[in-house]
Amino acid sequence: MGNRNFIATAVICAALAASGCTTAKIDSTKTTAITPVAQDISASDLAIGKTQFRDANYGLAEKHFRKAVEQRADNAEAWMGLAASYDQLGRFDFADRAYDQLLNLAGRKPQVLNNMGYSHLLRGDRKKARQLLLEARKGMADPTVVNANLALLNKS
Repeated sequence: MGNRNFIATAVICAALAASGCTTAKIDSTKTTAITPVAQDISASDLAIGKTQFRDANYGLAEKHFRKAVEQRADNAEAWMGLAASYDQLGRFDFADRAYDQLLNLAGRKPQVLNNMGYSHLLRGDRKKARQLLLEARKGMADPTVVNANLALLNKS
């Protein structure tokens, strides 16, 4: 019986040794590296932010626009969406910061001035709203949106 245990142990050790040590040739096939495609990592959050804003989910829109500007601080469109989201949430202090960043990136473009004017309209600052909206209208090829905001201003 002791001989059987010895033989069984020897067979198991031989099997383990054979499975652990191979003399097969190691695969040395060279692979080609796939170069990553350059992409805008903030594009997904920007798209989701726009969708959420259109659906009037301003909290979710703010979240995604904020992520988009955190990923790419030079994204003027994301800053515009972030500022507009803050306006809709009544967070005008944060909206002003976003508009400041937007002005640094894009300058005093009519679309930016229109949004800033609407922001001041929401705050009840009619004088500043009118000033910004009139400045925006001067630079717009099609002032339909600005005229609508001015009409809102005149109604309030």
